[in-house]
Amino acid sequence: MRLTRRNEFLLKLASGATLAFIYLPLLVILIYAFNSTNTQVWPPDGLTTKWFGEAFDNSGARDAFLLSIEAAALATAVAIVLGTLASMAVARYRFFGRETISFLVILPIALPGIVTGVALNTSFTQILGMELSLFTIIVGHATFCIVVVYNNVVARLRRVSGSFEEASADLGATPWTTFRRVTLPSMRTALVAGALLAFGLSFDEIIVTTFTAGAGEQTLPIWILTNFSRPAQLPIVNVVAVLVVLISIVPVYLANRLSRDVGGAAPTRGGAAGAVAAEGTAIP
Repeated sequence: MRLTRRNEFLLKLASGATLAFIYLPLLVILIYAFNSTNTQVWPPDGLTTKWFGEAFDNSGARDAFLLSIEAAALATAVAIVLGTLASMAVARYRFFGRETISFLVILPIALPGIVTGVALNTSFTQILGMELSLFTIIVGHATFCIVVVYNNVVARLRRVSGSFEEASADLGATPWTTFRRVTLPSMRTALVAGALLAFGLSFDEIIVTTFTAGAGEQTLPIWILTNFSRPAQLPIVNVVAVLVVLISIVPVYLANRLSRDVGGAAPTRGGAAGAVAAEGTAIP
């Protein structure tokens, strides 16, 4: 559809206004990261890079960063396993209550984080009698990371015909071989995209983490929140916030690139069934 010059201008103006609404606050934080004083005034009195060195030397920020990476990586690993299993069950099999299960799997992403956090805290401390620790953080993050992996993988599997797996089984492949050589290649990019989004979501999470973290454990978002009200730490907080934004961009960008892949299930030129057949009916 061809737009008139007036409509094209209005569309560009609306797009620019939307981007400004989203990114101007982030730009302000970026500028304040170079502020030469502890006091945040606009415009800044001067610019400096000294706060970046202090941020890297800050042991609290460094430990919080490493804890966030560890929690996000492990929560993503749990989400990959459980989200993939759930998506394969819903996309490849018909059984009573299938749609209900699908709804229940994606429900946690829509629940308020504070409700999820309170429920998890109560379950861990009152019902199970557990002490809050890194493990409880990972479990808490996995509850919503599963949704991201599930949504990506189930959407891909629903676009790919199940006849490839059936052909592989007919040619003598075991269920594991069929999964490894047929199913996994067909959903690989969707799985990686879901994992990247899950990692980014876990890395930035603060509400659920507040209710599931043990005493003395701080992820990076919690460290930022704790130190934001301390004037002496505010310049370092601004630097760390900028670094978090930059780190968060990477998985989102890669996931977006991978999500553009609309190829079929064929892991090779001959198609998935052809790849199985090419190695004979008895597949090791």
